[in-house]
Amino acid sequence: MSVAGFKKQFYKASQMVSEKVGGAEGTKLDEDFKDLERKVDVTSKAVVEVISKTSEYLQPNPASRAKLSMLNTVSKIRGQVKNPGYPQAEGLLGECMVKYGRDLGEETNFGGALVDAGETMKRLAEVKDSLDIDVKQNFIDPLQNLSDKDLREIQHHLKKLEGRRLDYDYKKKRQGKIPDEELRQALEKFHESKEVAEISMYNILETDIEQVSQLSSLVESQLQYHRQATQILDELSDKLRDRMNEAQNRPRREYTPKPKPIFDFGECDNQSTNGGYTTSVATPSSRNSELHFLHARLSFQKTRFSEQPSCKALFDFDPENEGELGFKEGDIITLTNQIDENWYEGMLHGQSGFFPLNYVEIVVPLPH
Repeated sequence: MSVAGFKKQFYKASQMVSEKVGGAEGTKLDEDFKDLERKVDVTSKAVVEVISKTSEYLQPNPASRAKLSMLNTVSKIRGQVKNPGYPQAEGLLGECMVKYGRDLGEETNFGGALVDAGETMKRLAEVKDSLDIDVKQNFIDPLQNLSDKDLREIQHHLKKLEGRRLDYDYKKKRQGKIPDEELRQALEKFHESKEVAEISMYNILETDIEQVSQLSSLVESQLQYHRQATQILDELSDKLRDRMNEAQNRPRREYTPKPKPIFDFGECDNQSTNGGYTTSVATPSSRNSELHFLHARLSFQKTRFSEQPSCKALFDFDPENEGELGFKEGDIITLTNQIDENWYEGMLHGQSGFFPLNYVEIVVPLPH
């Protein structure tokens, strides 16, 4: 930095300290200029915030946005032309529906309907991708260009104006010690910067019809998306309605139970059965005997199960340490042991662990 440049920086710093700390009065700008500056400042903040909120509107999942941003950066580094797209919620839902619809079978009512709905959701995801592209090209990118170029240039002019104002005020305060020519040059540069900044702000505010046009492009893209989405969903609605009508008009098939094999506990030929039981189709009288036998057996098993030591969860319990057993309110837990006056050991859903006594009420107590 030259000596003259260093002196100018010193002048500006000294004047700033005088104003901030000493309360010195600086040169005031006119109200029209201040109004322009305020409007440009609001415009700048609006552009930045609208770009951010529009991106959130198009891609609401913050984790997916962050991942997509990282992948796009990697793609640029690697020189890849095609960047990965945002995983649309409609596409993810569609893939889920198609998968389980095919697993269930497209010949079934629910399976076929799931496949139809899933394919429709995937079409909606494609339309949403088109909306993303249109909004980015016709709305976000122009606003970003406005922020990066025109508004940033105005900020540069205002910063330069403030520096020249500080330089002029410092020299004006020391009039007599500073040569008149130097003071006159400082005043000319101040007015020059003020005029440049004022013209820049005026032009950007007078041409704000461009931002209205960009906003109109956003609305047109949204309208196009919703028109296509409505058409696609109308087609799906017709398909599902046809499926329901067809199912209602189709005669219902009655369930016909197959004859059940029964065990023959009588004498049997060991050579032919290898010591096992022979089976035969149950006759009506033998079937009644079999049902009576099964009912008695189930009643016995239910009695045995109800006599197992158990307790009922009064509250949810989330395990915090290894070996603890988690459960939800209303779960029935099998008791296996009482550790001490505060803790039980039990089993639930095949899992074993410890849990506090005051979270449960005893249904069948442990034997003493």
